[in-house]
Amino acid sequence: MPDALPPADKSQLNALFTAVHQHFMQVIVPMWLHSGWNAELALPYEAVDAHHQPLPPQRYRAMACARQLFLFSSLINDPAVPEASARAAALFRSLQRHFHDSEHGGWFYSIDPQGAPLDRRKDLYTHAFIVFACAHYWAKVREPLVESTLNAALHVVTERFSEGDGLYDAVLAEDWSSLGAGPLQNPLMHLAEAFLATLQVREDPETLAALAALVAGMQQRFVDVEHGVMLEKPLDAVDNWFEPGHQFEWFFLLESSEHLRGSPLHRSLTQAFAYAQVQGVDPKTGAVAAMLHADGSMKDTTQRIWAQAEYLRALTLRPDSEALLTCQLSALQQRFLHATGWNECLDSNGNVSRSDMPSTTPYHLATCYIGLAHYFKADAAAL
Repeated sequence: MPDALPPADKSQLNALFTAVHQHFMQVIVPMWLHSGWNAELALPYEAVDAHHQPLPPQRYRAMACARQLFLFSSLINDPAVPEASARAAALFRSLQRHFHDSEHGGWFYSIDPQGAPLDRRKDLYTHAFIVFACAHYWAKVREPLVESTLNAALHVVTERFSEGDGLYDAVLAEDWSSLGAGPLQNPLMHLAEAFLATLQVREDPETLAALAALVAGMQQRFVDVEHGVMLEKPLDAVDNWFEPGHQFEWFFLLESSEHLRGSPLHRSLTQAFAYAQVQGVDPKTGAVAAMLHADGSMKDTTQRIWAQAEYLRALTLRPDSEALLTCQLSALQQRFLHATGWNECLDSNGNVSRSDMPSTTPYHLATCYIGLAHYFKADAAAL
């Protein structure tokens, strides 16, 4: 992102989007259809290397399975990926087969390389993604079993994780007993995303009420009112910080929702977007820093591809953003994408600090590109 942006050029932006989307469809999606897929367990490997070879598996997470379920659900009926429907069905079956806890309900966090339960705890982050993925999958297939699983996941969240103030525990024991974790920002953000995904596919007064209570609780317990930023831990926690990528992610969810736009949390995150943009985005390279202290000083300068993708997606909902979108999409393409995939992390100098490619990252790229596609459709409709 240069200090003085050149005039907006729609043709350049369109060409960039076409290029990165082709990269996604021709390089990244096939990677997870083939070399990143463990056919024996019917699960994605946790990560592959730059040559698409799976890293030796230490575990398989339900959250990764759910994110890939979303990915392939989003590609159902796309003629470029005729395998999407079968892969989504396999992932949905694996979610139940490998991770569902038949004794206590809910879903385990992970299994070992042989398929046995490994980390038996129940975490909100995982359950939020199960709701999110099942909502998207059900929208495509309308199968009763998928809606039943969606309903079960929603029930578990509201009955087991709820703290009674609109917020939810981040993690509980296998039998749902408390581990004293309390609420954390990131799982709660993805729960808001999951609630929104559910409301997109059906009328659901209970989920709508839960969403309203959640965003009210976030405003009260997580927002630093001076800058509007969403902190990672509750306001009274020690050693707190904020992540620019999460400000952008929250802004997109709030700005894009008819239910949340105009809420106190939406006003806070609109302020937070501007603050995170100034404090956390390098004006020369467009790099998004990982973590900042609440006063805006740097905590972690690592540059992560997911934060770049979330910044891009949020920019699609900002006014007069075309020139900046062009610069940021170019930065994503040149700094993070490469011929065989992507760079997961860069250091403060732009050197690759993590080159393996996790199975969870395509979720961020898919939501980013879906947001950009909607941007172009809205632009075309306006014309």
